[in-house]
Amino acid sequence: MRSHYCGSLKAENIGQQVSLCGWVNRRRDLGGLIFIDLRDREGLVQVFFDPDLTDLFAQAADLRNEYCVQLTGTVRARPESQINSEMATGEVEVYASSLTILNKSAPIPLDPNQNNSEEQRLKYRYIDLRRPLMSDRLKFRAKVTSFVRNFMDSQGFLDVETPILTKATPEGARDYLVPSRTHKGQFFALPQSPQLFKQLLMMAGLDRYYQIVKCFRDEDLRADRQPEFTQIDIETSFMTAEQVMEVTEQMVRQMFIELLNVDLGKMPRMTYNEAMRLYGSDKPDLRNPMQFVDVADLLKEVEFKVFSGPANDKKGRVVALKVPGAAEKVSRKDIDNYTAFVGIYGAKGLAWLKVNDISAGAEGIQSPVAKFLTPEIISEILSRTEATTGDLIFFGADSYKVVCEAMGALRLKLGEDLGLTVQGWKPLWVVDFPMFEENDDGSFSAVHHPFTSPLDTAEFLATEMDKLDHRALLSNAYDMVLNGTELGGGSVRIHTPDVQAKVFQLLGISDEEAAEKFGFLLEALRYGAPPHAGLAFGLDRLVMLMTGASSIRDVMAFPKTATAACPLTDAPGEANPAQLAELGIQVVKKQ
Repeated sequence: MRSHYCGSLKAENIGQQVSLCGWVNRRRDLGGLIFIDLRDREGLVQVFFDPDLTDLFAQAADLRNEYCVQLTGTVRARPESQINSEMATGEVEVYASSLTILNKSAPIPLDPNQNNSEEQRLKYRYIDLRRPLMSDRLKFRAKVTSFVRNFMDSQGFLDVETPILTKATPEGARDYLVPSRTHKGQFFALPQSPQLFKQLLMMAGLDRYYQIVKCFRDEDLRADRQPEFTQIDIETSFMTAEQVMEVTEQMVRQMFIELLNVDLGKMPRMTYNEAMRLYGSDKPDLRNPMQFVDVADLLKEVEFKVFSGPANDKKGRVVALKVPGAAEKVSRKDIDNYTAFVGIYGAKGLAWLKVNDISAGAEGIQSPVAKFLTPEIISEILSRTEATTGDLIFFGADSYKVVCEAMGALRLKLGEDLGLTVQGWKPLWVVDFPMFEENDDGSFSAVHHPFTSPLDTAEFLATEMDKLDHRALLSNAYDMVLNGTELGGGSVRIHTPDVQAKVFQLLGISDEEAAEKFGFLLEALRYGAPPHAGLAFGLDRLVMLMTGASSIRDVMAFPKTATAACPLTDAPGEANPAQLAELGIQVVKKQ
């Protein structure tokens, strides 16, 4: 039906007869002259209808926005005064010779000026996706997946599919369950990741595996989460952590060069402990220059309990965050707003100190907490933070977790509000993660998953159980971070039964529970399982960053809302009684 895409026409097409298909983006009737902008997935082109072609002109007069049409015509140069430099096809137009209206359009239920709620955009997603911004993002996503496949194929990786209907895997979120008709009362789980199957593929000798795969997690949503999302999943045998990081870094760097003409450069390494110490986050945004300075040791004896309490608590933390040049830029009202902001993360307040004159020492500062601090303490705080005249220092004092989360979020907000966060790309690897994290009830869970290998397996096995400290154990895990977003994470996996059994024991997983949940994996470890390691990238997050979108919903064709619903299809919906009876399920409604 067509010979060319609208957006592909250039000066070299002048004089050619073309057939185009697409949608009327805009119609302009200039008092006897009719122009339309015809749009398809590749862009726009201007079409001219000659009033001397009376029948064709009459057809064009009936066109309205979003009519789906086919037309033929001749490509011709626009007059020099009418060249549109903002259009890729701005040098040419099509002189129409025939027109077929393939389908008329009712008035569009979306505001053409884009004053639409997300609910409206998702309900009429097929119209929203006609926008060049949205279609360009999906085209870019296709380029990313094509690049990944080509790169992985070139490195000897095999694209292998893994099951969607499976058992629950321990990824930390709720599973989506699928009832079995043939095994009434039993359920499949949709995979939170292909973790166990990709490890089994290594045990099967497939050596290098990858997959661009759907994953499912029933968890609370936010801008970078969806109930179903896509991973670039990678697993290897006989490769060290260093080699896995090397090949995946090469993939991402080449991707940015080819698709964005951006060289990320060699990615620096930072340990988890260093990242938490300096930034309060295991995915620090290095475009922001501000860093935490620990000052708890200076404040243990002060009368101000807000400081001395956490300073003397093993689970507490007190940090100072210097904001360069902010003493005059940040007002008391701003400080009140920042205090309310950190309260979202559990902080009970936000102490501050303005440096009006660094040469005057304690006399040159302004702070509501200055009366609790000796001149010596103030001097040491100024020295440690490398403060100068005009700087503002914020303090975080609370439990370790609250300080990291609240002050980490404040650091990012201040960076954006005050223009301290520079433009560009700042990647890094975060390595040497803890193996375990402590839960509120005092129990421990795996930071990544319970199949992550200890950093030093020999020492781990040689140390008696009662001498192993959950908090001190490090895992052989690594995350790739870009501009404060985790692009992907991975680890060296446990490949011997003795290490796996000991990790389960530390997690309080009994032999019976382990056999019930992971029996097939544990059985496979007994038959010559090779050393293996892997990494999974979040494809949606990666495309979101590369396209500058603010949410992964804007780089997915048909995403869900923040409540995990689909306005387009009205999913989820109720099942009819016959379906439920066949599955042996009864819906119990809340009283």
